[in-house]
Amino acid sequence: MMESNREQEKFQFSQNISLENIRSIQKKFIEERNWDQFHSPRNVLLALTGEVGELAELFQWKGEVPEGLPGWSDHDKERVGQEISDVFIYLIDFAERCRIDLPSAVLNKIELNRKKYPISKSYGSSKKYNELD
Repeated sequence: MMESNREQEKFQFSQNISLENIRSIQKKFIEERNWDQFHSPRNVLLALTGEVGELAELFQWKGEVPEGLPGWSDHDKERVGQEISDVFIYLIDFAERCRIDLPSAVLNKIELNRKKYPISKSYGSSKKYNELD
């Protein structure tokens, strides 16, 4: 059974930790193990790509999967969370290696998307911005 809109709206991320906190914790983790020498932007990007593949593998052959992953075992949901976390950790590390202020870049991208996809032209449409009338 699909979650109601009300149940979907209740979901939110934890608010007690910032992206900067996560970046700092991960940087310390890397430094404590002397792994910084291996974390060039290219290597981190390749690791990120590998983790996206591992996440995709969990969804392979499952067809369309509704929000909330109904019917998935707690174990499988935990694995999804672990793989999403791996992707996120490498994405933050990659942004740091490239000296991209990720929160600012994300907000700038959302604003750019608002301009590329005005509600009046894109509402209910899956067309790419250059295909909108």
